[in-house]
Amino acid sequence: MSKFESYTLFSGGAQGAESEFGRLAEQYGLAEVNYTFEGHKISRTRGVRFLTNEELARKDVSLTYVSKLLGRKFTNAEKMRKVLQTIMYQVESGHEVFVVGTIQEDGTVKGGTGWGAEFAKICNKALYVFGQKKNGWFKWEKGEWITVENPVITDRHVTGTGTRFLEENGKKALEELFVRSFK
Repeated sequence: MSKFESYTLFSGGAQGAESEFGRLAEQYGLAEVNYTFEGHKISRTRGVRFLTNEELARKDVSLTYVSKLLGRKFTNAEKMRKVLQTIMYQVESGHEVFVVGTIQEDGTVKGGTGWGAEFAKICNKALYVFGQKKNGWFKWEKGEWITVENPVITDRHVTGTGTRFLEENGKKALEELFVRSFK
C-alpha cells in the first residue's frame, strides 16, 4: 500500500515522455490509466484503458482546426484523429497537466503533444511544460508562458504527456518532479 495510491496519472503509454511518466508513477505507487485504442502500439501495459469507437467519436475533433491551431499538417488522418481523441481523454481526466516538449515561437508546443497542451489551455487546466531545448519548466498563465522553478504535482488527478523523443534533461526533469512531489 502506497501513501500515494489515491493519486492517478492519466497518460497514453507511448514511448518517450509518457512511458517515463508511467514508470515514475508506478515507482511512487500512483495509480495509472493509459488511454489507447485497438491496434495502437504503446510502451506501457499497466493501467491500459482501451477506448471504444463510440468513446473516441465523442471526442471527435476537426483535423483542419487542430492543424491550423498548431501550424502543421497531419498525415495518416484516421490514426492521428484517434491519437488526438485519446489525448483529449488524458487532459480531461487530469486537473493538472504536465508536458515534456518544445515550446515554439508562436506559443504552441511542437508535434502531436501540442494538441494536449492546447486542449489543456482550452479547458483552463493548470498546464506545465518542460521545454527540453530551453532546459526549464514553464507554466501557462494569463495567456503566456512564464518560467517556473520547481513545479510540484498537487492534485490527485494528474495528466502526464509529451514527446516520444525524451532527452536526458527531460528525463531528469520528470525524475525531479516526482521526487519533489512524492518524497
